Amino acid sequence: MEYESPLYRPPSEANSLILQITIGCSHNKCSFCSMYKGKKFRIKSLDEIKNDIKIARKTYSNVKRIFLADGNALVLKTKLLKEILLEINTTFPECERIGIYTAPKDILLKSITELKELKKLGIKIAYLGAESGNNEVLKNIKKGVSSNEIRKAGKRIVSSGIKLSVTLISGLGGKSNWKQHATDSAKLINDINPDYLALLTLLINNETELYKKIENNEFNLLSPKEVLLETKLLISNLTLDNCIFRSNHPSNYVPLAGTLSKDKNLLLDTIDKALKQNYDYKNEYLRKL
Repeated sequence: MEYESPLYRPPSEANSLILQITIGCSHNKCSFCSMYKGKKFRIKSLDEIKNDIKIARKTYSNVKRIFLADGNALVLKTKLLKEILLEINTTFPECERIGIYTAPKDILLKSITELKELKKLGIKIAYLGAESGNNEVLKNIKKGVSSNEIRKAGKRIVSSGIKLSVTLISGLGGKSNWKQHATDSAKLINDINPDYLALLTLLINNETELYKKIENNEFNLLSPKEVLLETKLLISNLTLDNCIFRSNHPSNYVPLAGTLSKDKNLLLDTIDKALKQNYDYKNEYLRKL
């Protein structure tokens, strides 16, 4: 089975079989993202996908998890996606979970009934990049949706019974909007109440539009201290019910993990301990990995 690189998947799908049913990202305009800029978006034909599934079956004897790539595979029309899921179910009867990347517009084009049908056919978790809950930040990064659209999309997934993992990006508001970014993102996540919440820290690729803004002094990156203050403000405003929180990606300055709201105070205490350290890049808490 051949993949069209680069290929990305969530950390929790590390042991999953990856089926690339779309190539690239259908939006592909976000100013901070370079993941799919070298790809022209297309949907693989059903014959191509079935052939990949057939090859994978010959290669792997026991597949418990499957992840559907690329950037927003839920963009497929429900009929085609159901055909793919039926083929997976027939070929991999032992598969326990199918995961998928999605985007707000993809979700909003599907009814709750359609999403429930996809859940019955094996999609147990969807990964949604919200990035921010602040409309100005979303506009600046060219996300293509408003916070209300993200909110509606997230709540629709939750209502369908599919597990939802939402990602936010710390530092995305820059120095001018970090407080609004934190508080509005907390409001968004509180309203959605996802099963999982991941917080990454903004990393800049020099091929992105945002990098050019930084070069032209149109966007000012947060310092490590400011990133931690933003993270503290975000967590302080979260009022979630049994949401697994992770901020332990290599991009993050301080590794954080817990269940919200149960571990909220523990997470805030960890940030406070880091904030008491001397702020320089040699500090063990603040070293960029």
